[in-house]
Amino acid sequence: MTTVSYVGLAVLVLLALAVAISYNRFVRQRNLVRESWHQVDVELQRRHDLIPNLVATVRGYAAHERAVFEQVTQARTEAERLRVSSAAGPAAQAVAENRLGRAMTGVLAVAEAYPDLRASENFRALQDQLAETEDRIAAGRRFYNGNVRALNTRVEAVPSNLVAKTFGFARAEYFEIEDVAVRAPVPIEIAEPREP
Repeated sequence: MTTVSYVGLAVLVLLALAVAISYNRFVRQRNLVRESWHQVDVELQRRHDLIPNLVATVRGYAAHERAVFEQVTQARTEAERLRVSSAAGPAAQAVAENRLGRAMTGVLAVAEAYPDLRASENFRALQDQLAETEDRIAAGRRFYNGNVRALNTRVEAVPSNLVAKTFGFARAEYFEIEDVAVRAPVPIEIAEPREP
């Protein structure tokens, strides 16, 4: 064999090694995205389990608010159906979770009208658990979306995009929940200056 043959063989071996390393990185990133989605899924399940208890507690005080409770029940049923479905992706789940979040705002607004309910130890405990769960969902969502961003960057960047196309690695979906309260404008009241 000539020197050119050795160089050519070395280049082929290095190329094969680079492809194998890139492939393994894609596998690790894809598994990390899946694992982080499962963590979000666990928190969504916890949220879905808490909501009926909260609704039942509020319903005991405000039975005449039937439309609000039906809306929450329907939104929760749809979100739970999508969560369990293997065909629904994070984007479809996000739409259902947004609908559920808006419906829960209605339940909490009803609760505000009943001071006895707000003073109830059971209601406060459920509300605290729900707030903690929402925080955990937000943290899980950030972790998941960070992993999705890393995978999507590798799928699109050169030269790893060649490996992605060759072996069928695709972009993952982000999980984005609208938080109407966060995006709403903050009301600012400017007091009139007092005259001395």
